[in-house]
Amino acid sequence: MKTTEPPAPVPVTVTKTDGRPGRPDAAPKSEGRVLNVFSHGLLVLWAVMVVLPLLWAVMTSFKDDRSIFGSPWALPRTLHLDNWSRAWTEANMSDYFLNTVLVVGGSLLGTLVLGSMAAYVLARFDFPGNRFIYYLFIGGMSFPVMLALVPLFYVVNNMGLLNTLHGLILVYIAYSLPFTVFFLTAFFRTLPASVAEAAFVDGASHTRIFFQIMLPMAKPGLISVGIFNFLGQWNQYMLPTVLNTDPDKRVLTQGLVQLAVSQGYKGDWSGLFAGLVMAMLPVLAAYIVFQRQVVQGLTAGALK
Repeated sequence: MKTTEPPAPVPVTVTKTDGRPGRPDAAPKSEGRVLNVFSHGLLVLWAVMVVLPLLWAVMTSFKDDRSIFGSPWALPRTLHLDNWSRAWTEANMSDYFLNTVLVVGGSLLGTLVLGSMAAYVLARFDFPGNRFIYYLFIGGMSFPVMLALVPLFYVVNNMGLLNTLHGLILVYIAYSLPFTVFFLTAFFRTLPASVAEAAFVDGASHTRIFFQIMLPMAKPGLISVGIFNFLGQWNQYMLPTVLNTDPDKRVLTQGLVQLAVSQGYKGDWSGLFAGLVMAMLPVLAAYIVFQRQVVQGLTAGALK
């Protein structure tokens, strides 16, 4: 039996404008290389703009006042650890830090629990008014909090929650719920419904399905929205300034403003920078620890 050999492939050549043959993929590769260099250059520039002020603040917190003004960009010759102890004890940063941990911890837990439950119902169940409730949460994201400060003050005062930490926790939860529900609703829609249906057929209740099956599957989304809420609640200044005027119950942002005023008049700039770094470190640590989960949560919807 006679077999026929396939014809040899004909090489494809591209003629350049000057008549010389060239490679067909030379131009796209060169354009991609230029774009890659340009994008990496912008990223490096952005990283320098972000990291340099943080490193300068940390470096300045270990200097004395004379070195801060005499050689602001030089490394400290000796580490003045007393700046940190002075800011922690004399400036009451320890009390402000504890109040902030209590408020942010309680509000973050309440926001994730209530927000995930509301988002799961809106994403998985069809009932009259589903879309209306969902759009109400979205509308809450676009409502400026400054317009609600005066009525919010009277509401909190009438409830007897003014100048209390638990009152501030409830306000933080209400403030963070719209974004949490919006984010987690889209995330729960990407999760496979077959697992929940199989558990429901086996006799599991809706409560058990949510807490033991769906909530662990939504862990990347919970961590992502938790980081965003943590950043917003930790750095919140306007709400505690209006609703928390008791000096003994100030949070960290209020304490930093008070520290900036008092230490500025005293000329204790080293103590002020030490307090600033104290407030900055928990946020950086949280993001460094959970950065992988944040990226997974943000890209989960696109990958599914």
